[in-house]
Amino acid sequence: MPYEPPPELNALSLGQVAELVAARKLPPVSQWSPQHIGESEMVIRADGRWFHQGGEIRRPAMVRAFASLLLRDGEGAHWLVTPVEKLAIAVEDAAFIAVDVRRDGDALVFRLNTDDLVIAGPDHPIRSEGDPETPAIYLGVRNGAEARLNRSTYGQLVEIALASGEDLTVSSQGTTFGLVPA
Repeated sequence: MPYEPPPELNALSLGQVAELVAARKLPPVSQWSPQHIGESEMVIRADGRWFHQGGEIRRPAMVRAFASLLLRDGEGAHWLVTPVEKLAIAVEDAAFIAVDVRRDGDALVFRLNTDDLVIAGPDHPIRSEGDPETPAIYLGVRNGAEARLNRSTYGQLVEIALASGEDLTVSSQGTTFGLVPA
């Protein structure tokens, strides 16, 4: 069955986004405890491109499939997890890139480079790193993995923050997030 990307983010209501998120059946990687642990020889570059043994994985469907198996442990290590093996994967910055955002009522909806949709909130927090001059903004995605906001998405988020007040904070699903690192 061919993959059909979701429509443009601005064309979706919050209800439609919630339906698309619920319809995506992701593997329960956090519940699996495989015995075999090894190395995947894969790298996710800071720009969101995936590589295996030095060669770029260019098929979006393959990237989405591997991304559905990602888990980040408590020490910050990333893994590709299946029921039979757990393979280390090098991640230069974040496993995903947030490429678009929009506000819908009290919710901020993000699109990732894998076409995943994420609604920021208590389960998907936004955090700021770096320094006030060069902040790095991250969004919790799933299984400990995060997305870094690209420059244009960060700009969109700043516009949303400024439209709702004078400080650089945003709220989503009742939770407020600062966009300036402490």
